[in-house]
Amino acid sequence: MTGPLLELVEVSKRYGALTVADRLSLAVGDGEALGVIGPNGAGKSTMFNLITGDVRADAGAIRFAGGDVTALAPHLRCRRGIGRSYQIPHPFAKMTVFENLLVAAIYGARRGERESAARCGEVLDLTGLAAKANIPAGTLTLLERKRLELARALATEPRLLLLDEIGGGLTEHETRALVETIRAIRAAGTAIVWIEHIVHALLSVVDRLVVINFGRKLAEGEPQAVMAEPRVREVYMGIPTQ
Repeated sequence: MTGPLLELVEVSKRYGALTVADRLSLAVGDGEALGVIGPNGAGKSTMFNLITGDVRADAGAIRFAGGDVTALAPHLRCRRGIGRSYQIPHPFAKMTVFENLLVAAIYGARRGERESAARCGEVLDLTGLAAKANIPAGTLTLLERKRLELARALATEPRLLLLDEIGGGLTEHETRALVETIRAIRAAGTAIVWIEHIVHALLSVVDRLVVINFGRKLAEGEPQAVMAEPRVREVYMGIPTQ
C-alpha cells in the first residue's frame, strides 16, 4: 500500500440546516498517532462516526488501506481494520471480560474460536485486564471499563484505533495509567486517532494535532506549535487574541 492508511477527502455531513462536517480533509499514516481537539459540538465524534460508517457522508470520500470505504457498512469497515472505543463504555455487563473480547474477536476479526481465544489472551495482557478475565464486565470500575473498551476494539485486530475521549471521568493517576497502555498499543504498531479534552495526556502520545471547529479543520501540525496558535487558543481555550 502506498499513501496514507486513512484519508478523508472533503467529507461533508449535514442534518437539515446544521453542518456537522464541512469539507473535512485529513490523513493518517500507518503507525501514526494523531490527536484531535475542539470545543464541544465541534464535530469530532461525528468525524469518527463517518470513519466507522455509523453515519454516511453526504459528500466527499473516505479511503482506508488503499481502498474506498465511503459506502461500506460499519461491520465491513471493522473487518478491514478500523476499531473504535466510545466515550461511554457499554460492555455486555453479564458476560465476563474474556467473553466480551471473544465476541469482538470472532465477529469483528472473523477468526475461529481457538484463534480468537489466543488473540484475546494477548489483548488482556496488553490492556492490563488479565486478572479480570473471568469477572462479569458489569462489576468493573470506570478505569477497568475504559480498559475493556480498548480491549474490545483491539480484539478486532485493527490497523487503526479510534479513541473517543477515553480519558473522560478518570483521575489524574488513572489517566496516567491509561496513557501508558495507549503507548504500548502504539508501540505494537497500531495507528491511533485520539479525541481528548485532557490535553496534556494527548500531547504526551501524539505526533500531530488537528483542531476542529464547526465541522471544519481549524489547524493542523506539530502539537505544541498548534496549541500556541492564537486562533486555537481563542477557540479552544477561550483566550482572546490581541
